[in-house]
Amino acid sequence: MKKTTITMTRRLLLLVLAAATMLPALAQGDSLRAGADTLAARRYDTYFWEAMLQRQKHHNDAAFELLRRCIEIRPQASEAHFFLGQYYDGMTGKENKEKALQCFERAFGLSPGNATYMETLAQAYVERQQFAEATTVVEKLYESDKSRQDLLEMLYRLYLEQRDYEKAIGVIDRMELIDGKTERTSLAKSSLLIQNGDKQQAIGVVKTLAEEHPSDLNYRTLYANTLMMDDQQELAVEVLREVLAEEPANYRAQVAMRTYYLMEQDTLRADSLTRSILLNPNTGTDDKVNLMRQEISHSEANGGDSTRVLSLFRDMLALPEPDAGMAEFCAAYMNLKKMPRDTIQHMLRFVLKLAPDNASARLQLVQYAWEDDDNRQVVELCRDARQYNPEEMAFYYYQGMAYYRNEDTDRALEAFQNGISVISEESNPAIVSDFYAVMGDLLHQKGRYSEAYEAYDSCLQWKPDNIGCLNNYAYFLCLDGEQLDRAEQMSYKAIKAEPKNATYLDTYAWIMFAQKRYAEARIYIDQTLQNDSVPSADLLEHAGDIYALNGDMESAVDFWQRALGKKPKDKALMRKIKRRKYQK
Repeated sequence: MKKTTITMTRRLLLLVLAAATMLPALAQGDSLRAGADTLAARRYDTYFWEAMLQRQKHHNDAAFELLRRCIEIRPQASEAHFFLGQYYDGMTGKENKEKALQCFERAFGLSPGNATYMETLAQAYVERQQFAEATTVVEKLYESDKSRQDLLEMLYRLYLEQRDYEKAIGVIDRMELIDGKTERTSLAKSSLLIQNGDKQQAIGVVKTLAEEHPSDLNYRTLYANTLMMDDQQELAVEVLREVLAEEPANYRAQVAMRTYYLMEQDTLRADSLTRSILLNPNTGTDDKVNLMRQEISHSEANGGDSTRVLSLFRDMLALPEPDAGMAEFCAAYMNLKKMPRDTIQHMLRFVLKLAPDNASARLQLVQYAWEDDDNRQVVELCRDARQYNPEEMAFYYYQGMAYYRNEDTDRALEAFQNGISVISEESNPAIVSDFYAVMGDLLHQKGRYSEAYEAYDSCLQWKPDNIGCLNNYAYFLCLDGEQLDRAEQMSYKAIKAEPKNATYLDTYAWIMFAQKRYAEARIYIDQTLQNDSVPSADLLEHAGDIYALNGDMESAVDFWQRALGKKPKDKALMRKIKRRKYQK
């Protein structure tokens, strides 16, 4: 007994020391008590620190039960309620969420000055859309620590959720006392005042901002926009003209003036400003894209004449430093208007000239070359892509397939193997699966059967329903006379997915034949022939073999003769016909 007591005492001492570093945010809790000399206090400490140890080890069930025991022993222990609330909050079910909230409220009630408890409780209220309760807690938290401006942002959003615009404006006032007036705060305040029905004060807020910063033309433009919203067009235009007189290329003023001309239906001046804004070096790419979308939408709504839109694109792309994003947008528009492919390709090549790492533009060019059977161009584009986009698997796939179409199996296999090397957890399973499937086919062609089967297995791990792989894998296993039951299962999945695919039906028929299920093999070979208008020599030979072992030698010989017509030098076929007998 004495030895046990000493061990327990040392253990508790170690736990207390560990907890001192684990829980600095809970220093205001009740757990660290000087002079805890009662039996209940000692029992509580033992259970609580054991709970913290189990929590640190991620033994959550044990920690949960220990914390519940802690509350039974000492209901006034705020830290036990707090940690228990976290466990309830991580559980599913409305009842557990309510228990979590009750625990957080209890912890806060027992230690109202604890910032960690307050912040957790506020977040719990927000998650449950109890915004009024959350606001009360956050206000209290801010009063205890006014250095935390993030709490003002939270208060601002909470008052907006409650549509309490006056208090939201009050929060903005508090922000401005700290950082001064900014465009953001003035705009927000002006917007809130308008929603609160006080337009004049809203305009006054922005006007004051412009007057306090007379050298900042953007604030004067903002003032003009606010006036325009209040239908004070003449005064707004006067302010904008003053701004443009001082700075003709002021992007914001140009946009505001264009808006005014559109409202006045002054198309000529609006179009002129549109061109000026698009050619303005101060206009950002996103703003240019948005403006061009407006122009395209207007063009489509009025007959779809692309002349003006293409003219704007040409002018922008003729600038000394054209934007690659705008060139790509132009190519997309050309595609929308179904312009000649060579015109679109020319623009895509221009995109790559500006931004060689633009994978999207390069991939479109690859797809065009693929559709044109231009394997040389596919290979060149994909080879360059491996320099600029080494992580993009699609380029390895197209390069490998282009080599495959050219019957250059060595380079095809190399391309696919290089593509496999960039696989990650984020890779598209369908693409990875196809990589392995084609690799399997290539490896089997080269007689590297075990490697081929490993590739097929990898393919099916990424995508168990890769139908092409299931068929090929099953067929090759059948030819090798291996794992026929597994081959039959894979082949059956293929024909269930595509019941009229002659290739898949032929595979299944041949597996039935290999399993000596000749009657079933005949049913499926007949379905194969029904779904293949131009049967290959191999298919005809399969049909002959199956009919021969079903006892119909006349039909078998007929199929063999038709097969021989497609491969007249096949000695095995000649022997079958001559001897009127199936031979392996």
